[in-house]
This record gives sequence, structure tokens and C-alpha cells, in this order.
Amino acid sequence: MRKSISITISVLLVGFRFAFGQISVSNLRCELLVNPIGVDKEYPNLSWEIKSSYRNTQQTTYRILVSESKNNLMADKGEIWDSGKIASDSTVFVSYKGNKLKKDTRYYWKVKIWTNKGESSWSETAYWHQGLMNYKDWAATQVGEMPFKDWGGRWIGFDRMFPWDGNQSENRLSARYFRKEFKPSGKIKSATAYIIGLGLYELYINGEKIGNHVLAPIPTDYTKNVKYNAFDVKDKLKEGANAIGVVLGNGRYYTMRQLHQEYKIKTFGFPKLLFNLILKYEDGTEAVVFSDDSWKGTADGPIRSNNEYDGEIYDATKEMPGWNKTGFDDSKWLKAEFVQEPGGNYEAQLSENMKVMDSIAPVSISKISGDRYIIDFGQNLTGWVKFSVQGKKGEQIKLRYAESLESNGELSVANLRDAKAQALYILKGSGKESWKPSFTYYGFRYVEVSGYPGKVAKENFVAKMVYDDIRTVGSFESSNALLNQIYKNVWWGTAGNYKGMPVDCPQRNERQPWLGDRGIGTIGENFMFDNARIYKKLLNDIKLAQKTDGSLPDVAPDFWRYYSDNMTWPGVMLLITDMLYQQTGDFSAVEETYPVMHKWLRYMKDRFMTADHILNKDSYGDWCAPPVTIEAGRGISANQKFPSPLISTAYYYHFTNMMANYASLQGKGEDVLYYKDLGEKIKEAFNKAYYKEEGFYGNGELTDNLLPLYFEMVSEKNSNQVFNCVINTIEVKNKGHLSTGVIGTQWLMRTLTKYGRADIALKIATQKTYPSWGYMLENGATTIWELWNGNTAAPDMNSQNHVMMVGDLMVWYYECLAGIQSSATDPGFRKITMSPEFVTGLDFVKASHHAVTGLIKSEWKREKGKIHWMVSIPANSSAEIYIPTSSLKDVEESGKSISTIKEIEYLRNANGKLVFKVPSGDYVFKF
Repeated sequence: MRKSISITISVLLVGFRFAFGQISVSNLRCELLVNPIGVDKEYPNLSWEIKSSYRNTQQTTYRILVSESKNNLMADKGEIWDSGKIASDSTVFVSYKGNKLKKDTRYYWKVKIWTNKGESSWSETAYWHQGLMNYKDWAATQVGEMPFKDWGGRWIGFDRMFPWDGNQSENRLSARYFRKEFKPSGKIKSATAYIIGLGLYELYINGEKIGNHVLAPIPTDYTKNVKYNAFDVKDKLKEGANAIGVVLGNGRYYTMRQLHQEYKIKTFGFPKLLFNLILKYEDGTEAVVFSDDSWKGTADGPIRSNNEYDGEIYDATKEMPGWNKTGFDDSKWLKAEFVQEPGGNYEAQLSENMKVMDSIAPVSISKISGDRYIIDFGQNLTGWVKFSVQGKKGEQIKLRYAESLESNGELSVANLRDAKAQALYILKGSGKESWKPSFTYYGFRYVEVSGYPGKVAKENFVAKMVYDDIRTVGSFESSNALLNQIYKNVWWGTAGNYKGMPVDCPQRNERQPWLGDRGIGTIGENFMFDNARIYKKLLNDIKLAQKTDGSLPDVAPDFWRYYSDNMTWPGVMLLITDMLYQQTGDFSAVEETYPVMHKWLRYMKDRFMTADHILNKDSYGDWCAPPVTIEAGRGISANQKFPSPLISTAYYYHFTNMMANYASLQGKGEDVLYYKDLGEKIKEAFNKAYYKEEGFYGNGELTDNLLPLYFEMVSEKNSNQVFNCVINTIEVKNKGHLSTGVIGTQWLMRTLTKYGRADIALKIATQKTYPSWGYMLENGATTIWELWNGNTAAPDMNSQNHVMMVGDLMVWYYECLAGIQSSATDPGFRKITMSPEFVTGLDFVKASHHAVTGLIKSEWKREKGKIHWMVSIPANSSAEIYIPTSSLKDVEESGKSISTIKEIEYLRNANGKLVFKVPSGDYVFKF
């Protein structure tokens, strides 16, 4: 049987993985995941994935060709860059090193590799489009005028409210509509539209919406940086007159809450637009259609109000048919006005926009009273409802969104705080109409419909699931149905809270990128989602939010001014950096984060560390630890802080170890010595201050002991006693349950497993009584609650769609139950550590993760007293396999004794497990 090697090709930009197409030697399957148009980096990174039916396939050499001409590339000519044959096994983060790249230019590339099993053919062709790289690349010259004037583009908008907007305290502001007609002066070779529409935009050319995204661009601190999107629109243009139309929504630019909280909430101003359409003609000339006061605009359109918290009001009687097409009479529209630019640097958006990712039909519709109905979609999700209707002009349909119902069947909206979370649609009365909002989203399972003319039928309503357009790259299934359903709940909650940044919740008047809600959980998320770009963007948001003195916020971008000076929330920056480095091999995350963290740790030490090395500053403690009983927390707000210097000191110690490691990787010898010395002093002080002779730390709480155990702060002579205290707390005091909040839950499952008690971890994971993830499911949860007692706590802080209580559960699923873990010494899954816990109580586990190197699988089952374990290791990677037996004779691979398999190398015996080095390929072990 003929075996083959094939390549999947992609572009990585400063650490971001863009998969443009999956290309084999014989055929092409286009799989566009991220728009490759509009790249602003001088030296993009390139990557490819090797697929081989040979075992032990290792790349030895590659050659990359880059060309402006697709024909040249097909002829194997790379006039922009021919790397030549490079002896290297690298397949990701391969830096472009060719000629200087030009703005607004498409580059085609391909790669060929040589391996120890032979060479591949050239890959199929991929491309990226270099965008606008500098401020002055945003041209402001009339169509046909050459050369470009030496100044940046012009921002347009209306920096004022209109009479129908009400007053600012009501947070009502209508959408702005802008239009421009133009005629190309020649035959078009290429046409690229560049747009910064703040806060949100929809772009149309000749009446057709450009792109399948929604709620774009992604949010930033607009005073620091603003993101542009770019689109190839050549096929949308025609000879003669063309029309550009842009609708601007408020997003986060026109703040969701005005005036009464200026001390807390950043405000930016009114919506505004910067636009360039670069036309390149066949004769070699160029022109730009740009935003200026020749555009016409109005705010008197159908979107009368749009607010992320409160929803959208749409008056279909105000629609303007043909407004975004040529020939529209805009004589009553206003002249667009020049407005102040937002202040932030212009940057290409290298992470995904949001998109409608799924559609969900109603499961039931119930009449409440009068014309009010409740639609149940059966799943808590984020997005909106699209409906169709037929009625009379002026009739009004009102939608109200909520996560749950009261006992009388009414919507439960108390946990929304003052977010209205509603929509109002006014019919135009011209036959069948359909509508969805444009510039808001909701967190909901239930929708109340009132004023709907005719029958409220299931076929007229559909829920649209909206989140960042990122791939699901992981799967998990086990013999335990509860574990499987928890996984699904985590998936829904995690996906729904990707909103151009990871937010805490999607329903109430918050929706903020709280840093403490993530942390270790991001590793589990990365096993599930191809989310590296959104977290690389978050690292930059944190970096831009750092104050001159070194302080970091609890929220980034810092839309809320929360600089509370604590270790656990800002310190998530280092945990996310570690996730990106370990999971994807992106060392640039380390290089870019290190100086920020170094400055912050010095700041915290100088201000808050005592002379005896206790970090005496914390803000939240073990945030939202569960009340002792479900009744003890009834009606009580969870918004209570219990600062813990034990937690802040332990975290500072952990960070010194991480920083020493990263200093070493960067060759910063003085920093290595500094952090190691400081860490030893903190460790000594910590044990002196918090260790009790009875064998526990602090007050003996679960989190108090988990942290020093996982961070290896406990002396060898005391570690068993401290761990026994952990087990006693869980088994006796908690009757087999956890008692951790946001901090402790991040270290719970792996600490138990690390110290040999995966059985206790499984017991916690499969509990159905309070407090547990299973308890949430038993009480109707379809995502993960903010609180362990989410069914009894006061509603002021009680989201039913949060991820902060997931902790390290998903990490435990993948790394411990399935045994898929990236090696600490060779990150990015070049070397994989595979050591599953074949824990009693599970009959099988099946998991996969599509890493940057390729697809990894681990599937094991019990059968007739034996373990059958199927493993897939991607080409150009290897694994260390841990098998819990003491005899080589007990292990088979594909029906043969493992000692006879030439590719597999026995390494050692580690704590009763045989360790083997296994190269790439598919294997079936039996023992």
C-alpha cells in the first residue's frame, strides 16, 4: 500500500495561527478560518502542518517561496523570497525573511519539506494580503488624484445627539448611516476596503453586506489602539457608478452607561468612521476612495437605539430602501462632519471577528397572559433571536431576554441588574418581514414575546449563537454521562463569552474582561478552542493598560477603572503567557510579557511586601467560595471580599519561579538570580508565617493548603501531612465535596492527581449534590454558574453563564484523564507527555486535540481486564508514553510485544510506570 506525506499550510502573524487552506499533494480543500487580508506586520510568521502515513516522520529541511505573482509561484519562482533549503524541523513561527513588504499587496507562498521518510511535493498555494502598515498609509486623496497627499485619512461622524435620541442618561443613541458614490476611472486589477468603524460597523457595497461577521471590530481601549478590518471587494464593484454604505453602531465606544459613573467607566465619544478603498488599475495607476466631508450621513434611520446592555429599537417604517445603492436620493441627508480621531494606534485586527456560529430552534412556547408568550430554546446561549412576522404598519413587537424563569413562569430578570436586555421592532406593514438586531447581543435561554400579530409559532423564531469565529479543536467523551454533560456546559459557556475578548458574562450590565475569571482555565479552553489569538490580544490589552508606575488593572481593556493592586487578577497575565507558550510554542508571548510582569512585580514588592517578605496585599481572597450549606447562602449577595495575604504571598512565590524560568530562556542571568533568591526568601517567610504544627496552612481551608502544595512550597517532611489535611477536608469535613472559590478551584483537580488521588478528583467531578458542577446540572444549568449556590444566592451577582468556577477541571479532563499534555521542555506539542489516569470508575475515555503540530488522540477503554489504549501522535512530534505496569512482557502494541516494535524506545521506570519514547504515528497499546 502506497504511503504519502502531505502538508497543511497556514500563515502565523506574530504568534497568531491562520489556517487558510488544508492542502494535500493531490488536492485542495479550502478552509478559510481567519481573513488573511490586512496584515500589518513587517515579518509575518509562516506555518504548515505535516500529514504522513509513515510512523516516525520528522522534518529535516524546508524551502519557502514567496511571490507577488501567482503564476511565478506556480513556476517555482519566489522573487520576493526564496528561502533556499533550510535545515530545520520548525513548522510553526517560521519568520518571513524576504524583501521588504509593500502595503496593500497580496503575496502568494508555498512550502516544500524534506523528511527522514522522503520529500513532499510543493504544497498548494496560500496567500496573505499586506495591509496598511503605518498611520500615513491611510490616504486622504480624491479618486484619480496622484500622488497621494502626505497626510492620514479623515474621520467622519456626528459628535452630537439628535432629538429622538433622548438624553445621555438614558443611554439611547441611534445608529449613524453614511454613504458615498464613486466611479472607477479604469479597469480594476484589485480593490481592498479598509475600515475602522467605531464602536461597531456594517459595510455595504452596492447594497451587499461585506463579510459574514457581526459586531465588528473587536473592542479595545480606543485611546490606546483601534483595530481595522480589510476586505477584498473587487468582485463587488461594477463599471460606472458604485455606492458605499456604512452603518455605525455604538458598541463600547459610546459607552453603555453614561454620566453617573465617570469615576469608574471610561467614555470615548460618539461613533465615527475611517475608511479607505484602495483601487489599483490594470494600467498601473491607483486611487483611493476615502472618508471625508463629501460623504452624506443621517441618524434618522431605522435603528433608533442600540446599546449592548439594553438592546436595540428598530423602526421598520424608517427604512430607507436603496440607501446603500447608487441613485439613492440623499438630498435630505446631512453633510458628513470631520470629527476627532480616537487617539489609539491603528492596527490590523489579527484575531477573529464574531460570527453567527449556530442556529437553535425553540423547544417550547407557552402563553403567559394576554399577548405575552415565553419561548424556551432549551439552552443558555449568547446572541439574539431572529423572527419573521406579518402585520400592520406601526404594530410593535417587544422581546425581553433572560436566563431563567420565576416559579410563576415569568421571566427572571433580577440578575440582569439594570440591563434592559430587550428589543423593540416596529412593523412597516408590507407583507412578510424578518428582523434581527445588528449592534447588540444577549445572554439568554428564554425570550418573552409580546405584541406579536398572529400565532406565535416555533417556525417563526430561531436563536442565533454568536461568538468569535474560532474553531473547536478538542473533543472529549467518557463512560460517565455527567462528565460528558459538564464538558458540554463548559463548551457553551466558554464559546459564548468570547466577544473579541474573554468576558465574564453575557447577560447583565457588566460583560467585562475580568482577568481573574480566566487564569489556569485558559489551558482547558485552549484544548477545546483554537483561541490563541484572542488571548494574545488580551496580553496586549493588559500591556497597554499598565500605568507608568507599573500597576496593572483587574479588567483589560480597562473599560472599568479597577486598579486594586492585588496578585491574583493582574497576575493572570503570566498564567496566560505560560498557556500560550506551553500550548502553542509561541515564545514571543514570553518576550513581550516579561518586561510588563517584571515591572509589575517590582511595583507590588516595593509597595506591599513587608520586610519579612510577606506580600501583604490582596483584594478578593478565594473569590466566591461556596457557603457552608445551600441554605446558608440563601438570599445573600456573593459580592463579598475576604482578602488573604496567604494567597497573595503564595502567588508571588509562584510567579518568581515562572519569571526565573523565563529569564533563563531569554539569557537574563541577573534576573534569574534575583528571582530565585527572592523566591527562597518568600518561601521561608511563608512557611514561618502560615504553617501550623498541626499540619496545615492558614486556617486549614482547602485553598490555603492547595496553593503551597501545587507551588511546591511545603517542605518534604511536611508534604504528606499537609496533603492528608486536604484529603480530610474533602472527605470528612466536606463529605466528598470541594469548598474552593475562584482561586482554589484552579489548582484543585491537578493537585489531587499529582499526589496520587485521582479517585478523589473523580469523586468531586461527578458529585451531584451541593457544591459541585453536577449540582448545577441537576438544577437545570446548561452552562456553568457564576456561583456554586446560584439557585439560592441574591441576584445582584448571580450569572448563570460564567466560566470562572470551571477552574482546572478541563485541564484535568485532557491532561489527566486523557493524558494529553505538552512537554515543559519542548512546548507546542512537539513533545507530548501522555500519562492518563486509568482511574477506577471510568470504563473509557476518548479525547482529541488539534494542536499547532496536528491532531493528537488518546482513547482508552477497559476490556476483559485489560486496558486498550489508542494513541495518535502528529508528524514531526513525539511522545513519552507512561504505562502503569512493571513488566515489559505485559505490554503489547498492535498485537505484538512492545519490545519488538523498532520505533518505540524504552526509557525508564518512573514510580511504577514504564516510560517509552514513541515517535509520530498511530498506535494501539494493550496491557
